[in-house]
Amino acid sequence: MKKVYVFLADGFEDVEALIPVDVWRRGGLDVVTVSITEFPMAQSAHGVNIEADIMFDDGDFSDADLLFLPGGMPGASNLFAHKGVCKAVVDQFTAGRKVAAICASPAVVLAPLGILDGKRATCYPGFEQALAEATYTGDLFTVDGNVTTGEGPAAAFPFAYELLAQLKDKNTADQIAEGMRFKHLMA
Repeated sequence: MKKVYVFLADGFEDVEALIPVDVWRRGGLDVVTVSITEFPMAQSAHGVNIEADIMFDDGDFSDADLLFLPGGMPGASNLFAHKGVCKAVVDQFTAGRKVAAICASPAVVLAPLGILDGKRATCYPGFEQALAEATYTGDLFTVDGNVTTGEGPAAAFPFAYELLAQLKDKNTADQIAEGMRFKHLMA
């Protein structure tokens, strides 16, 4: 079973974190939420408290098939300020394993770490100036090698289905999308 770690910082964007977690768990992935705060609880940008599965210091991310950074502010800034998260993401990318970020996190975390250099990427409109070393697409999601970036809250569903297809298969992603009634929205 593919392993995904979702890093939760105070100020994370609710739907950008929880829609992917829901989709990936429905799709049969082993999804572990990780609090990078000093407590198991992380508070979303809209005041929703989420208890993570594990604390950052209790994690060993070497078995990750995907490391995922939700967006939101100040969530993305809090992710970037956490040295352990930055090291884990760089190690994952350098090892050729998958890294994904959505909304502000591609610009606030991945770009300063050099992960987007020479790649195509998207992020929340208004943050694209931080993608100076990347080619900004403005798409709902963009895949370039082992990096997948998403635009913002409305992109959470297609972004999550794309990553499920990458980690499992397209048929599973399509079945989950159909069961969640996403497909008929796009018809």
